[in-house]
Amino acid sequence: MNPADDPTSAVHRLALVGGGPRATYALERLSAQIARLGLDGRLDVRVFERSGEFGSGEAHSPSQPRTSYLNRISSQVSFAADESVKDAGPLRPAPLRPTLHEWCRRRFAETGHADLDLAPGDWPKRYVHGAALQDMFGTFVSELRARPGVEVRLHHTEVVDIAPHADGLVVHTADGEAFPVDQVLLVTGHTHHDPRRTERTRGPAEFADRTGCAYVPYAYPLDRALPPRITGPARVVGIAGLGLTAIDEILYLTEGRGGSFLPDADGGLRYRPSGAEPAKLLAFSETGVFTFARPDNRKEADPDRLEHRGVFLTDEAIDRLRTSVGTPRGEGGGSGQLDFERDVLPLVVLEMAWLHYATLFGRRAGDFLKDRAGAAYRAFLAGRSPHGDRPGDPTRLLGPLEAAVDEITAVLEAVLDGGDRQADAVARTPGWSAEEAMLRWIEVVFGAGPASRARTAWLRGPDALRRAVATWTSPWRLDERPAGNRFDWARTVGPLDAADLGTPGRYREALLDFMDRDQRWATQGNLDNPHKAAADGVWRDLRSVISRAVDDGGLTPASHRVFLSRYVRLHNRLANGAAPEVMERIRALVRHGLLDVGTGPGAELHLDEETGRFRVDGPATGASCRVDTLVDARVHAFDPLRDASPLFRNLLEHGTVRLWRNVSATGDAFEPGGLDLTDRHHPVRRDGTTEDRITVLGPPAEGRRSFLLSALRPDTDHYVMRDTVTWLDGFWQLLERSRAARR
Repeated sequence: MNPADDPTSAVHRLALVGGGPRATYALERLSAQIARLGLDGRLDVRVFERSGEFGSGEAHSPSQPRTSYLNRISSQVSFAADESVKDAGPLRPAPLRPTLHEWCRRRFAETGHADLDLAPGDWPKRYVHGAALQDMFGTFVSELRARPGVEVRLHHTEVVDIAPHADGLVVHTADGEAFPVDQVLLVTGHTHHDPRRTERTRGPAEFADRTGCAYVPYAYPLDRALPPRITGPARVVGIAGLGLTAIDEILYLTEGRGGSFLPDADGGLRYRPSGAEPAKLLAFSETGVFTFARPDNRKEADPDRLEHRGVFLTDEAIDRLRTSVGTPRGEGGGSGQLDFERDVLPLVVLEMAWLHYATLFGRRAGDFLKDRAGAAYRAFLAGRSPHGDRPGDPTRLLGPLEAAVDEITAVLEAVLDGGDRQADAVARTPGWSAEEAMLRWIEVVFGAGPASRARTAWLRGPDALRRAVATWTSPWRLDERPAGNRFDWARTVGPLDAADLGTPGRYREALLDFMDRDQRWATQGNLDNPHKAAADGVWRDLRSVISRAVDDGGLTPASHRVFLSRYVRLHNRLANGAAPEVMERIRALVRHGLLDVGTGPGAELHLDEETGRFRVDGPATGASCRVDTLVDARVHAFDPLRDASPLFRNLLEHGTVRLWRNVSATGDAFEPGGLDLTDRHHPVRRDGTTEDRITVLGPPAEGRRSFLLSALRPDTDHYVMRDTVTWLDGFWQLLERSRAARR
């Protein structure tokens, strides 16, 4: 036996189960703090990664197709702790902890590869992120190996169980090996379900087996899951879902098959097929709408100043609601549980509306609107709100704010229509500035150049301003009257009208028109487009406040179920979409006709026994299409009972872990699928005790916490690194206890 495997030796044994991004971050912190091991300390580190892609994992593999993009700009991705992370310990010199952008610039200087020629605001291809992760992982491993007494070994195999043994644990792998260890860090990343363990996918899987058509329950790695045999030119491929995974699949089956995108006369793109694509791609979902284009991130220039801070949707507001309207929790007690749609969503909608109008009319108008909305807001927090009045209406706090917007737009319309002189307009606007609101509105709707000319026209008088505005058009397809561009929650959730339905062709044209408008809004950016500012500022910048409302049983069990099924998807569509250049490719494919979206909203999948093929019907458009290959493009939530890997099922079976339950005082319960973990990320055993030798980070914690799928971000005290620092602090504590016991 190797001395490092001897339980009686002084060596401390650490296993990292999962070798993807979180393993990279963990080894970064471990190597930075390795001096704590002491001169006579011995540490054995084993990293287990079933794909063999150490540092990136399979999802971010540098060998994946070049058609998939990261949905974050290059300057917003990092690999190491920085000054923003409290109690992180020793930090690397800045040149040794590059952002993805800085890493790409260095590699571009060495290689000249076009994919590495990125500006800070550019969207990198996903394989580039994987290459950087593997490079940084290799650097951290080399640093650890250079330290006397430290061994790092990499195992290209799957871990199937972790069992107690003597005073430690034993890691069991799929190839029959067993490795005694003292501590385990579980960072398995995102996994997928076994289709025969899930009710939704069992039927299609068995139908495909019976008929000979093809069903793909999980599409990664794309090149292995979608071979030409089942996605070639003779096949109609159905893609169930219109989110980021669907976009990856669509681009792989088109551009990845040799097709190309060429500049079009209207400034967009047109698709030139190669002939190796499927005969048709039918993309469908319940909403019938692709994820929205992610706006250009203008906040990156100064995040501390430019990222939105809540006005109505705040931590304090959530805490007050718990006291005023919350219902008692069950197991463990604690402050009141909320109903997301009744108690939290009205604040989300109010915050979005306020930010929309503050973006459109300027800071002083925003202060005026805040003051007008304040009384109803305070009553709502105290439980005296329109709470019993229209309790299911998420817009029920908007009345005072919208009335104040009417006042602003009436003044601006009067100036432009000749009904008011500017001096009179200014006199009628206590609390806000007609001049500032008018000039800001012109800048947002028409651009910086027209806004500059409008300042001169304002000084000349209303006639000059009216003549100038009458000649301009909005490059972003915003309404060209002050009374337009209203915030509309229903339109935000469902951007197409019922009149757009009826036939597949009519729906296709309406969707293309919306995608064109959405593209323009995204290009305008998250500081100047009111629609994008509202979505990005609330659903991204205030995501921690939403998590405060939801996490740790903050919602009733019934409401928690609704939040996960409805509002996580809405968050993904509004604020977690693909880059504008990616969505322009999707629009070109729809225009070409290869990508069919004609089934519209409410599409229904049927197993057509008569033809032995899948059939997708669009009840809203009358479309019906048979497909030879069905590809599931929906993300699988973590659920150990349905997981394709046996690891978490085995941990559940012998009681090392248990599922987290959201329980109300009335006994209602909801198990979202994640594990029951302590605040320090240790699993709670079946008997209620804590297994502090195991730490679990990432998707397996999704039941109790929300929004856990994220790459490390620099200069933001990012939760991914905070969780890593918490783990490492516990690692050193347990190591010291082990040393003391041996002594």
